[in-house]
Amino acid sequence: MFYGEYLHSIDRKGRLILPAKFREAAKAHFVEKFFVTRGLDNCLFMFAEEEWRTQESKFKAIPFTKAEARKFNRLYFSGAVEITFDTQGRILLPQYLKDFAEIKKDVVVVGVSNRIEIWAKDKWSEFYGNSRQSFEEIAEKLMDA
Repeated sequence: MFYGEYLHSIDRKGRLILPAKFREAAKAHFVEKFFVTRGLDNCLFMFAEEEWRTQESKFKAIPFTKAEARKFNRLYFSGAVEITFDTQGRILLPQYLKDFAEIKKDVVVVGVSNRIEIWAKDKWSEFYGNSRQSFEEIAEKLMDA
């Protein structure tokens, strides 16, 4: 549902404009509500409500008797915030999430099919630079499994 890579900036009030393509996809799939939380690799994960509920069910199924599961769920769910975008397509990211992802002003908004990732521009550049060379090797390992 969400595809592509878009460069945006946080405005002076701390708002981020979602890419028009993502807003169009959300509208086409009747998505009105999103959830944003701490992601992996120093980015934020943003899920449409239905996908959030799917992910939530998976994580809730992990036995809470396992210390790693408790730790992950605490960090993941305590960081979550429910959001909607305004009429101009803007969302307000809480400061604690911007701090987690080291977001100051420039961000890259990335569509990863069932989720959106929000990256500090420099963190995305670093990740992309370190990962693109191994893209084919990773594909071979994942596809041969």
